[in-house]
Amino acid sequence: MNFWNNTLHYFWREESLAVLTMVASIAVLLFHLRKEDRKSLFNTLAFFVVCMVGQFASSLLHALEFTRASEVLHEVFIIGAGIAVIRLWGELVFRIVLPLVKLSPPRITEDIIVIIAYIAWGMVRLRYAGLDLGSIVATSAMITAVVAFAMQDTLGNILGGLALQLDNSVEIGDWIKVDDISGRVVDIRWRSTLVETRNWETVVFPNSQLMKNKFVVLGRRTDQPVQWRRWVWFNVGMEALPARVISVVEESILQTEIANVAKNPPPNCVLMEFDNKGYARYALRYWLTDLMQDDPTDAVLRWHIMTALQRAGIKLAMEERSIHITKENEKYEEGLHHREVLLRMKTLRRVELFSQMTDEELKVLAERLRYSPFARGNIIARQGDQKSHWLYVIINGEAEVYLESPGGGKRVIRDLGKGNFFGEMGLMTGAPRSATVVAKTDVECYRLDKEIFEEILHERPSVAEEISQILASRRAELDNALLDMDTASAQMAISQQRGEILATIKRFFGLG
Repeated sequence: MNFWNNTLHYFWREESLAVLTMVASIAVLLFHLRKEDRKSLFNTLAFFVVCMVGQFASSLLHALEFTRASEVLHEVFIIGAGIAVIRLWGELVFRIVLPLVKLSPPRITEDIIVIIAYIAWGMVRLRYAGLDLGSIVATSAMITAVVAFAMQDTLGNILGGLALQLDNSVEIGDWIKVDDISGRVVDIRWRSTLVETRNWETVVFPNSQLMKNKFVVLGRRTDQPVQWRRWVWFNVGMEALPARVISVVEESILQTEIANVAKNPPPNCVLMEFDNKGYARYALRYWLTDLMQDDPTDAVLRWHIMTALQRAGIKLAMEERSIHITKENEKYEEGLHHREVLLRMKTLRRVELFSQMTDEELKVLAERLRYSPFARGNIIARQGDQKSHWLYVIINGEAEVYLESPGGGKRVIRDLGKGNFFGEMGLMTGAPRSATVVAKTDVECYRLDKEIFEEILHERPSVAEEISQILASRRAELDNALLDMDTASAQMAISQQRGEILATIKRFFGLG
């Protein structure tokens, strides 16, 4: 009995309960509020438990009258337990308390302060154990110099990390590029800086390397938002005028809301050089707002460039090769063309405007339809536009029709899908666009221009009368003019509108 009393008396001190309560409370807080640090928390608690077990073991030695050995072990494990407590307090203060008061010091600050606290705690305990700290410091000067020489790289990393933080050369969240590696800074520690790349890699750069060598901070400019200029290259044949290429590309990009593309400065297209292979080299320059989305945003812009050039009839330049075309190839191409014309005629026949036209007339239209692709987000038609005298027939994808109010608001009217058409009033009467149409997905259309349709109207003017009847009916339905009318009144309204539309068509196309 006396043995266990001596053991417990030596092990359990007056402050033991308070220390255990404090450790348990901090551990519970960290466990619930810092889920990402639970592994570190478990390691710290395990170290603390080991130190407590070591103190109990030293108490057993003391009860067995191994006094000197028990005192040394007891002091060692007291220092170890104190280190664990300091570690817990460091995580509590720097990762929970300070963020609550809107302070987020870098990780290296926490590491250095905790290390200083470790050293101070060890010195206090050594002084409490009866050692003369002055003599220890005096006799260890040479040892310190040797250790400093041996650890010059480590000290260089520590000082480098401090310097990076003090002069704000790089901050957590910055995107940096070192040689051929680029990524986002996620942590600056006492020894190294951690950078996560877009390939889900974490690169560890020694702080001394960043201090000694050049690195680039991407997207950072004084008093400006974070955005990084990117280049999207494309080639166009020399026969296309540079002014037209630049205008087509810039108009398409500037009118479209594209994710992660800055509005200021606006994207711009520039002619960069003439290649000796016979084409001009262009670049679309834009500013990327989310540096993680570099390649995906480049890909979206390439698609917008390609569709804009296709709509304008401008071909991207490809490497030229000599190809010998055989008669079989000619027949194959003719077959493809014939099937394409039949498909276009079938599409046009489903459009109510052309339902009364002959096969020959439809074939003329089909031969001269223009394929017009649009990337998602492109404005296909803009409300109030007075120059777009053409009609679109959607063959793939979905579009959205909405009205724009003077105050900038939008009211969605309807969605359009495969087989739908729009722009008939602009084509036939030259009327301004009554609504805006935007591509909800990638959209493929056939475009019918006024010049093509004009030829048919001059050859058979009666087509205008047939179409005016259809347009009058569609306008009446869209305006809800027939909701409260009887049949006779409805027919009278349609007849009146038909006469007005027919007169407008004849005037617009110059028919007698």
